[in-house]
Amino acid sequence: MKQAYTGLARIYAQRNDFVNAFKYQALLTNIKDTLYNIEYQQKMSGELFNFEIGKKQDQITILNKDKELQEIDLQKQKLAKNAFLVGLILILIIAFILFRNYRVKVKVNKLLDKQKDEIEHLLLNILPEEVAHELKKDGHATPRSYDSVSVLFTDFKGFTTIAEGMTPIDLVAELNDFFVAFDDIIEKNNLEKIKTIGDAYMCAGGIPTANTTHPYDIIKAGLQIQEYMELHNRKRKNSGLPVWGLRVGVHTGPITAGVVGKKKYAYDIWGSAVNIASRMESAGEVGKVNISEATYVLVKDRFQCSHRGKISAKNIGEIDMYFVESEALVLG
Repeated sequence: MKQAYTGLARIYAQRNDFVNAFKYQALLTNIKDTLYNIEYQQKMSGELFNFEIGKKQDQITILNKDKELQEIDLQKQKLAKNAFLVGLILILIIAFILFRNYRVKVKVNKLLDKQKDEIEHLLLNILPEEVAHELKKDGHATPRSYDSVSVLFTDFKGFTTIAEGMTPIDLVAELNDFFVAFDDIIEKNNLEKIKTIGDAYMCAGGIPTANTTHPYDIIKAGLQIQEYMELHNRKRKNSGLPVWGLRVGVHTGPITAGVVGKKKYAYDIWGSAVNIASRMESAGEVGKVNISEATYVLVKDRFQCSHRGKISAKNIGEIDMYFVESEALVLG
């Protein structure tokens, strides 16, 4: 307390706060007086003790005096030893408790970090990265309109017929293999998976980050998907199994994209371009990539296409459609 009051008085004096400086200086003076009285009493008690000892020294022999002094010394040593052992044990107990608490804290932090990473990974599997970040930051994702986006649909022809000859486990496993392969292909071509609807697969290019390469990217992905299906069907045919027929349709146009739902978030797209892309798939043929004239105009310099003419699309009317045959050769 003496040191504290001394420090406080000095600090307040340096800050020109003389009221508080005087206050703590007064407290310091009282402390000093108290300490002086205690020291005086201790000194007087010591003098009295020495005086009593001196009186008794005349009444005991030198042998008894040495014996008493030795016993006192041994007792002090014993007390000091016991105090040291007790203090050491307390220090060890405190150290153990602190170390255990530290280990628990580290373990909890690692667990929380792991759970955070798992949640982050799960969220990125459901939503595009920038949409996921916006959702975490603001609590909602703002719908966005895009002037030009390429949309791709796939669907299996005769799915019900093939599915009837398979067990539910085998059917789900087969679809999972297809869609995992499709996921890898669209990721490689910088596309965004939107969703699967039964045996249908939907993806888009040019979202959530707009770009100018999405028509080429999505056509390449469509051709690669059909190549994968051709290889897969060869294996099934060699094994005597029925083959899967896949139609692929693509259209390019304006859409609106955003997150729907409150509990199970889903990133989705809307607009006439989505409906037309779906009609491109349903009006297509197995093993082919069927595209609309709007997409053809954008990719005709990069891909060889065959004109199918005007074909009726449900609820839309007649649309010029093209089959993509291959990627055009670039002559140097």
